[in-house]
Amino acid sequence: MAEDIFSRSRALSQWLADEALPLWRDKGVDAAGGFVETIDMAGEPTSANRRSRVQPRQVYCFAEAGRRGWAGDWRSASEGGLAYFDRVYKQPSGFYGALADAEGNLLDGSFDLYNQAFALLAFAYLGEVMPARKAEMIERSNDLRIRLEEHVKHPFAGFEEDNPPRLPLCSNPHMHLFEACLASEMVDGFDQIAWANLADEIAHLAMDHFIDAESGVLREFFDHDWAPFAGDKGRIVEPGHLFEWAWLLLRWAERRGSAEAIVKAKRLFDLGEAHGICADRNVAIMTLLDDLSVADPIARLWPQTEWLKAAVRFAALSNGAERERYLASAARAAAALQTFLDTPVAGLWRDKQKADGSFVDEAAPASSFYHILCAIYETEDCLARL
Repeated sequence: MAEDIFSRSRALSQWLADEALPLWRDKGVDAAGGFVETIDMAGEPTSANRRSRVQPRQVYCFAEAGRRGWAGDWRSASEGGLAYFDRVYKQPSGFYGALADAEGNLLDGSFDLYNQAFALLAFAYLGEVMPARKAEMIERSNDLRIRLEEHVKHPFAGFEEDNPPRLPLCSNPHMHLFEACLASEMVDGFDQIAWANLADEIAHLAMDHFIDAESGVLREFFDHDWAPFAGDKGRIVEPGHLFEWAWLLLRWAERRGSAEAIVKAKRLFDLGEAHGICADRNVAIMTLLDDLSVADPIARLWPQTEWLKAAVRFAALSNGAERERYLASAARAAAALQTFLDTPVAGLWRDKQKADGSFVDEAAPASSFYHILCAIYETEDCLARL
């Protein structure tokens, strides 16, 4: 089984370099430099409205591909995408709005912490791969972090969803902000103390409040005091996020030497694997409730990538039979991911698999590329550590 994950990793890496990156560079960028929201199954871009988050996520993808040595034109895609993101979505407040149409007209300028987190991630990766723009990225990164701290800082820990605050508060944007912190603290010249302190704050917020002390599950929605939100909304648990938080906490734990974070990450992974994988389809499903019963059996692509990332990182930090167990889980996750990549035009993906195993007939969302590319590169890196 260990050899299976190595062969699957090679196949995924080849698919990324030879099919996905060229297709999304060719068809996924418009004449104005913006990234399209979706590409249909015939391989053509659509005119769907564009969520703000897609722009910095695609900037990250091409910047990271460039850093990894992809020979295609990653530079103009990254720089053009960031310029488009600024031109279309940036508000007088310094924050980024939420939605625009395909012609670049802003439709929704509202604040979402999630979108700011991905802007910060893009700044970190561009600062790493483009030395000539590093000083600019340092300044932009600091400016956005300070604006968040001044305008939407939660009085206890973490951040509000807006100013004035609105409920529920959410763990998901904090997860991506945590990811941006972990990236930013590693870029030479960035304010490593500020980013490390914020990463530590979010890690402890997750371990103390997002993760239930008794059951070990991680919830999505909270009241203003970081208690679970009332009603069924406060009971929602997403297996994909159990895996994704496990992966992030492992990265943080390895840097900080935190045994507590490793224990909690293992519990998250074990719960996701035991209760969030459909035995019949062998895919990670979308939603559980906090009693670990299935709330939504649909399987989306992105949880498969997070399962894979967590499994291979656990394998890299383990030995003997435990490592073999995680490698076997990673192989299952890679196989699950590959079922979503079987499309009429190579380089695309399916997004939603129904309970009967069939896929929803729809265009491929650009937003998935961030998950896929990160999982493929993480698998390469972790297997290289074995």
